[in-house]
Amino acid sequence: MSVKLKQSLKQTQQLAMTPQLQQAIKLLTLTHLEMTNLISAEMVENPMLEEFGNDRDNAELEQGDKELKDIESKASDFDAPDLVSKDDFDWEKYLANTSENSGAKSMVGPASSEDAPNYENMVSSDQNLYDHLEWQARMREWPEEELVVAIVLINCIDEDGFLTQELDEIIQENKISLKKELVQDILQTIQKFDPVGCGSKDTKDALIIQARDLFGESAIVEKVIEDHLEDIYKKRYTKIAETLNSTEEIIKQAELSIMTFHPRPGRLISSEQTHYVVPDIYIKEVSGKFVVKLNNEGVPRLRISGLYKSLLKNKDDPQTKDYVEEKLRNALWLLKSIGNRQKTIVKVAEAIIEHQPDFFAKGAEYLRPMILKDIAGVIGMHESTVSRVTTNKFVHTPLGTFELKYFFSSGVGGKDGGLDIAAESLKLKIKGLISKEDQARPLSDQKIATLLGNSGIKVARRTVAKYRESLGILSSSQRKVK
Repeated sequence: MSVKLKQSLKQTQQLAMTPQLQQAIKLLTLTHLEMTNLISAEMVENPMLEEFGNDRDNAELEQGDKELKDIESKASDFDAPDLVSKDDFDWEKYLANTSENSGAKSMVGPASSEDAPNYENMVSSDQNLYDHLEWQARMREWPEEELVVAIVLINCIDEDGFLTQELDEIIQENKISLKKELVQDILQTIQKFDPVGCGSKDTKDALIIQARDLFGESAIVEKVIEDHLEDIYKKRYTKIAETLNSTEEIIKQAELSIMTFHPRPGRLISSEQTHYVVPDIYIKEVSGKFVVKLNNEGVPRLRISGLYKSLLKNKDDPQTKDYVEEKLRNALWLLKSIGNRQKTIVKVAEAIIEHQPDFFAKGAEYLRPMILKDIAGVIGMHESTVSRVTTNKFVHTPLGTFELKYFFSSGVGGKDGGLDIAAESLKLKIKGLISKEDQARPLSDQKIATLLGNSGIKVARRTVAKYRESLGILSSSQRKVK
């Protein structure tokens, strides 16, 4: 047995993921706000980019678009690994065909103190649960030693509002010299702070504290929480009423009161920031036809800076010229990538309208099964491109705001000649049947499957159970009101 070395040639094809192509793919997945932030960051990084101000007229905008025609003609394929080659582009010809008057006036000037931003209005911090409780503790006229104990107890409360340690452990670990009864009184006072129930042991304790604060210690609500939460969950009103020597009506009123309490009171004070959804597109009905309008609000209107473009004529400084050429290529690629992103989103939205006409005209119950392949075939793009475009993109419609992914759903109920229906539509139909049922004789999963089959939607009992559970709806035995 011998080992031999030999050379061989093999030809293969491989996609080169250049930084420009990676940026174009990334732009497809960004939300409206993320794209706006990325453009702002690129304007800081690339001096060749400038924004059209509100004082620019349409003629100047058209001039800016005209300047890009020669460049875009060299890159008709969006997936090309590079937009403009450094060696094959005639920069002098490009400069000769562009207007020297299209350059933006310098906006740099002496800054005055009046123009400086007020940072007090810009920077703020959200108040967390600890700060909120400590502020209330310091507002009370407590002796210094009791205030210190109150702060220690507040430090032992987690974000749900629960005490993380037993009271004896807190006293021992922090070497508190006050009597346990006094520490207990301080804790009970904290439990009445806003939000009521913080400093409780667990969920049941938090509910009881809220019930006492609202109704007093002798309320029947407290007794229901203490001994009959499981019975309330299973709608055993008769059993509870007999045990507490009360009536079903009073028990139902107690249930409504308990539903207003918060099982984790600390969550009512949260420092988490709210994330707002900004639609990428709007779908409106105009003269009986649904049309797509792109949301360009807040997106900077970009153009190539004439000031830096003139530096391409500087033949005496090759280093500067190379730098400007590189920045210009990056700027032109960004402009083209943004344009293709916006056009692709509009194409996808128009294809969705064409595929889901009943949804927009009649409502969510008429959502049809649709997969990525359906839309990809209509717009002539790959399924992966459609997937990227619909990720984290939202559309505002006359029916509300939806994520584009919402419209994609596999078909259910099409077996044995039955009607094919979208999963979301099936959920709504199941929810509608349950909402109309007799609470004394609720519909079983098999009965719901039978009713759906009578309307042409053939699904199994386990399928009904699956979607019912995903909606958070109890089984028929738990929904039954005795």
